[in-house]
Amino acid sequence: MLTIGHFLTTFSDYQPSGREPALSNVVMDSREAQPGSLFVAVPGERVDGHTYVSDAFANGAVAALIEKSIAGDFTLLDLRTGKLPGDLNLKFPLCILVDNTVSALQASAFAWRQQFDVEVIGVTGSVGKTSTKDLAHSVLSTTYQTFKSPGNRNSILGLPLALFDLRPSHQLAVLEMAMYTPGEIARLCELTQPKIGVVTLIGPVHMERAGSMEAIVAAKQELVEALPADGVAILNRDDDRVMGMAEHTQARIFTYGLDARADLWADNILSMGLDGVRFTLHYRHESLSVQVPLLGRHSVHTALRATAVGLVKDMSWQEIMPGLRHLAQDQLRLVAVPGPSGSIIIDDTYNSSPDSALAALNLLEDLDGRHVAVLGDMLELGRVEEDSHRLVGRRVADVADVLVTVGPRARWIAEEALRVGMRPTHVHIAGDVETAIACLETLIQPQDIVLVKASWGMRLDRIVAALGRDGPWLSH
Repeated sequence: MLTIGHFLTTFSDYQPSGREPALSNVVMDSREAQPGSLFVAVPGERVDGHTYVSDAFANGAVAALIEKSIAGDFTLLDLRTGKLPGDLNLKFPLCILVDNTVSALQASAFAWRQQFDVEVIGVTGSVGKTSTKDLAHSVLSTTYQTFKSPGNRNSILGLPLALFDLRPSHQLAVLEMAMYTPGEIARLCELTQPKIGVVTLIGPVHMERAGSMEAIVAAKQELVEALPADGVAILNRDDDRVMGMAEHTQARIFTYGLDARADLWADNILSMGLDGVRFTLHYRHESLSVQVPLLGRHSVHTALRATAVGLVKDMSWQEIMPGLRHLAQDQLRLVAVPGPSGSIIIDDTYNSSPDSALAALNLLEDLDGRHVAVLGDMLELGRVEEDSHRLVGRRVADVADVLVTVGPRARWIAEEALRVGMRPTHVHIAGDVETAIACLETLIQPQDIVLVKASWGMRLDRIVAALGRDGPWLSH
């Protein structure tokens, strides 16, 4: 278990004496604190974690990492000088004062990671990171003791927290790496030291912050740049932007895709609707027929990435295939739930981008039934946001029988669908979630397939909650 003594060694040569209480976990949300927690107070744009230190202590936290003075009944240990007092006598609850809590958290996470002989597989890209991480973990776990970063702990703050869950038994760790600004993935690589890097697909996600596609590519490229000479960069042969990264790494290149020139490739793809997708894998002189419980043709790339990781780790087909086929049902975000009148709702409300929206519409096209597309704003697309929404609108007109949009940006989807010929009586523009729910309650018919997708900030999950019946029944 992590001890406060170990935590302090990040800043000094202090060695634990055995009298310090064991820390159960490290948290940034006071509501997640429990007996033995270390609470990290991070000042944010909207919320300052220092406000919740007392709440964290009330929930059982034994220590808090702070960067400014606060009032309260606790022992204060000032580590801003980088030195510990010679007469150190720790008493709890304890507040540890540092120059910067985020930097201290990262340094401590690095020290924790360094204790273990674990090989790290980093996963980045604009879309498909989480599904790739989950499926790669499923594959690797058939042979290795494998850790994966939980949930959406993929950021410059979240991933360091995830590292504290590493244990000596872990042989491999699959870590998702997201970027919001340039340099963040490079910093995550410094902390985690990946040996294998997987790049999914590059698209205009976070364009608003990054400023250009070139900046997004450069930021994602930081993963392959960080790989060692004896490492492996697993790159998407179907994405020219990703393949351009091959010139920027000293690691060995392993490619995957639908292109027969890739090291690992697939063809004969058949979407089986809610029963998954079937395809043929090709590697060297071998070909295998595979069916995986993933929704949509686009998920073949997810399976290829996970398979590539297994092959790079010298796993046999007998070891890889069970991991592809038996992915735990709660691991992926795309969920089908029963809706009104015997309809089926495809809940894809966690996130959205032009590429993932088009992939979701392709899935909708593959399913039998009347197609209802409920689409909300795609956020953080910057100067390409109107063009991106209109691109989705053109595809909607080909796929959907009924369109409901939610939000000011999604109105462009509706406008474009109408412009290319979708009937006005089949297009409904809702200003908010409540209006969309009321509209759908009158629109949905028996056996409809209803796709609900938007960026998480639009909270279209409330539509699924309002219309869904008895909760999820089939997940992939």
